[in-house]
This record gives sequence, C-alpha cells and structure tokens, in this order.
Amino acid sequence: MSNEQVTRDQAEPDQAGPGQAEPDQGEPDQAGPGQAGQHYFTASPVAAHRPGLVHVVLPDLHFECATDAGVFSASRLDAGTRVLLEAVPLPPARGDLLDLGTGYGPIALAMAARAPEATVWAVDVNERALDLCAANAAGAGLGNVRCVPPGAAELPGQFTAIWSNPPIRVGKQALHGLLASWLGRLAPGGQAHLVVQRNLGADSLQRWLQSQGWTAARIASRSGYRVLEVTSR
Repeated sequence: MSNEQVTRDQAEPDQAGPGQAEPDQGEPDQAGPGQAGQHYFTASPVAAHRPGLVHVVLPDLHFECATDAGVFSASRLDAGTRVLLEAVPLPPARGDLLDLGTGYGPIALAMAARAPEATVWAVDVNERALDLCAANAAGAGLGNVRCVPPGAAELPGQFTAIWSNPPIRVGKQALHGLLASWLGRLAPGGQAHLVVQRNLGADSLQRWLQSQGWTAARIASRSGYRVLEVTSR
C-alpha cells in the first residue's frame, strides 16, 4: 500500500459509473481525471497556489480554516465531512485519535476541540494539506493536533478512535487495503466513523467490512451520505 493512497478525495470508485457523483462530493473547481492524481495523490501538489478561507460552522464549533488549491474541497466544507461531523458521537476524552486523510484539517480540529485532553493525529500524504492543517490548528489554539504523513515514525501503534472521509478515488481494492491497515490499529473497544456517499459504494463497503470481521453499522444517512460506525475486531 503506497503512502500516496492516503488523502481525502471522495470521487468515483471502480464500481461507480460516470455521472453518479453528486455535486457536493468534490470541489466545484476540482481538476479533471488526468490531473486529480497530481493534486491529491502526490506529496507535493503541482497546482498553483490559490489561498482561500473556509468557515467551518457546526452546532458546537466554529473554525476559520485556510485552504489552497491542490487540497480537497478548498472552496467549502464538503457535504460528506459536514454529515460526519454532525453525526458522530463525542470522541474519547483521552488517548490517541486519528483523522485519516485530513486535508486542511476540519475533522482533526473538530476532534481536538471536542477532546482537548486527547492527542489527534492528522494524517495525509499531501504536504500542502499538512501545512495548512498545522496552521489551522495553531490558529484555533489547538495544541493537541499532530499533522504527519502516513509513514511518520512517531505515529502510535493503536488509536482509540478513527474518523475519516476516506479516499474512494483510489479504487475498491486499494481502498480495502488502506482501511484494513488503519482499522487494524484500532485499540480494543475502539471505534471508527467513516462517511461515504451512497452512490459511490457506501453499502457495499459496509458489507465488505462486515465480511472481514468488523462490526459495521450505519448510524446516519443524510444528503446521499452514509456514516458507518466500525468497531475493532
């Protein structure tokens, strides 16, 4: 499994046909298929810088996040991430928490604010995204966020919780390998919460997770997205 497969991009899996993605699934100005890998699946995006600002407004939180071209959903908080952050229960108060495919950090910041005594590991292969996430965490006064690439030596062996808007674009086989690797690091009794668009394979992913021995239950369904709660094996 390449580290380049860790990024936040909910685009079409192998089984989805053209035109199935709903408008909120990706950026309105995202690159075409031939350019997406350069933007999201490389450590150093080639897209020219285009700084922006996204207001992340949730019932309990409000952040201003700096964004840039070459990271996921740079123009707004994408719908799937919003559904996840409004549906998940509070994270564990302590321990190591993981945001897998952090982008500019809205999930990591929400985890860190809701669990200020925990350490939140914000993981992404995209160096530009990691820099933005670190700056956004600092700007929000959240000193418990660690922004690192997936192969970082300091990453803990286990996590008490994982939240993710996982990278569907990598394809079904690669996605399964990626999730198996990280979900395998859930601590005993730990839970992961994943958001996946219904039209892009949420139900088949739930069945696959169950077939691999995880308990996977749908806890929310809204705006075409499913939030799956996955319990450690």
